[in-house]
Amino acid sequence: MSRDGIYLPRDVIGLLQTLQNAGHTAYVVGGCVRDSLLGRTPGDWDICTSARPEEMRRLFAGCQLILTGEKHGTVAVVLHGKPYEMTTYRLDGDYHDHRHPDAVQFVDDLPKDLARRDFTINAMAYAPGKGIIDLYGGRDDLAAGVIRCVGDPAQRFAEDALRILRALRFSARLGFALDEATAAAALQARETLQTVSAERIYTELDGLLCAPGAGPTLAKYGEILAGAVPEVQACIGCTQPGRWHCYDVW
Repeated sequence: MSRDGIYLPRDVIGLLQTLQNAGHTAYVVGGCVRDSLLGRTPGDWDICTSARPEEMRRLFAGCQLILTGEKHGTVAVVLHGKPYEMTTYRLDGDYHDHRHPDAVQFVDDLPKDLARRDFTINAMAYAPGKGIIDLYGGRDDLAAGVIRCVGDPAQRFAEDALRILRALRFSARLGFALDEATAAAALQARETLQTVSAERIYTELDGLLCAPGAGPTLAKYGEILAGAVPEVQACIGCTQPGRWHCYDVW
């Protein structure tokens, strides 16, 4: 375990070393860093790197590879039955469907890659000898219990509407509150959730409803959730006979 509290599995160390020995930079990134700092065991270990997909294919040619995400820079290596996704640093192009970038541009710069991510707590990277790269105050937001968008929240949600539900899911899972600007932008953009597939909405709702903090999150952010489930809106503020109920329907 590093002094930052991050324990890297042996396979992850091997992947990072292979990339670095070939002259590339490479870091674990996102949720695995967040969960490690929270004292939780990460479910997945994602890697970001300066290596291009064709370079990763060549470096790991002797391994089982999953190439379905290659056009977006992702090559997955299967080690001991577990896939590890490695993604080239990239910039996302315009989003015309509120979900997927029209194109991606590969870059050599980690900070540019971190700038495109959704929330500050998911925009941290780590590598042995480099420590934690935290350009947007992710550790401070972890300590404060805050979900905050990277950069302009309105832009983040315009790029990918599903991030609105992801914010609520993280709130319920971690017991965190949305920061004021993030909550306001999510409410303003809630109708764009209607452009997201039912399958993706279901996955996020399932994670939200099964999370330990689902109750407080639903109570506080019901109007945001109504963008995905319009029936919720009518329940909010709909009073019930005071003789038997002290709350509204929602």
